Amino acid sequence: MSKVKNIADVVSGHLCAGCGVCSYLAPDALEMVDSIDLGKRPLVKDQLRFNAVSNDILESCPGWKIERLPEKEESIKELQALWGNVYEVWEGYATDKQVRKSGSSGGVITALSQYCLDYEGMGHVVNTAADNKTPYINKTNSSRTKEEMGAAAGSRYSPSSPCENLESIENSSNACVFVGKPCDVYAVHKARIKRPNLDKNLGLVLSFFCAGVPSTRGTLKLMQKMGVKSEKNVQSLQYRGDGWPGLWTVKYQENNELQQQQLTYQESWGELQKDRQWRCYICPDHVGEFADIAIGDPWYRKVKEGEGGRSLIIVRTERGRQILRDAQKQGVIAIQKCTPDILPRSQPNLIVAKNVLWGRLLALRLSGARFPIFTGFKLFELWKTNLTLKEQAKSIIGTAKRVYIKKLLCKQIVKNTTAM
Repeated sequence: MSKVKNIADVVSGHLCAGCGVCSYLAPDALEMVDSIDLGKRPLVKDQLRFNAVSNDILESCPGWKIERLPEKEESIKELQALWGNVYEVWEGYATDKQVRKSGSSGGVITALSQYCLDYEGMGHVVNTAADNKTPYINKTNSSRTKEEMGAAAGSRYSPSSPCENLESIENSSNACVFVGKPCDVYAVHKARIKRPNLDKNLGLVLSFFCAGVPSTRGTLKLMQKMGVKSEKNVQSLQYRGDGWPGLWTVKYQENNELQQQQLTYQESWGELQKDRQWRCYICPDHVGEFADIAIGDPWYRKVKEGEGGRSLIIVRTERGRQILRDAQKQGVIAIQKCTPDILPRSQPNLIVAKNVLWGRLLALRLSGARFPIFTGFKLFELWKTNLTLKEQAKSIIGTAKRVYIKKLLCKQIVKNTTAM
């Protein structure tokens, strides 16, 4: 394939992450649609306008390029190579029992977002929630009340494009909160450079650890496997939450009765991850390096049955540090300081994903498939130092096979196939 020249090349080259920043920057030229087999994707609605802005919006695209932030003096040195700038590591949870229970891992993202509305005077929170009419599809949300925040709590392991709603932050009369995947917050990081009002109104940027985004097809296949005969009968779908780590739960109508099917988090993710978009396999940032605060699961120990959820909290900026401390003072969250080693012990799979990445990118180059540009991550050093020769070879050969299995040399075509 030829070199990436515009957003259309990113999409056709299997590199789109589905964040929605391009449609925010060029709303007259692009719109986000849900392609069931691919994920959220930009669709050109005006070719002439797209041609006029295509080069400009490419610079904000995380699918094409990610430039790592320089190391900050305050960051913990031993975590820098794999985790980026980390000022502090905490473990904690929301003090509101319902918020803690409904969240995927302690409810800290919901609690911090609500704190910003209640105590910092922020206008609203851009986040992701289930669509009211089609519960297995996500919608980009603006939460202003505790009830709206509660409705958006919990993980959504399906396509989302929260950056398409950045205009609501840019035009707000108050600072706002943005919640998104690591790729989303990188797009926000780039977009705020272009839009001064957006930069001014971003009161807090929150991210969460992400192992990849399954397509809508993945959810439909899992529901069908669990006995849901028609997706039109689905009343609600919860991927996690209502306990830690929570159950995958689908409720649907059948024979005029409300039915329910459940799977453990491990069982559901084991199925859903098979349908992750390709760009997630070659991501250098699964831990929200461009956020003020990033949240994940503290998997360094086995979760006891019935135990309340807990969040692993990474502070990445001074702004994040101040918000976290103030939220603690107000009694919104309960937190305790952790030693740096808790990060690698909690998320070993994400370390592996970073270590193998250079080999995967090399395989894409050699095969002629399109590949993203990542700078500042020292990927070759990680690949060379942390992998055995067998693991190095596997990272290259395995990806070379995927090039053909996933048809990465063929152009990906976007159609609006949203099941409504």
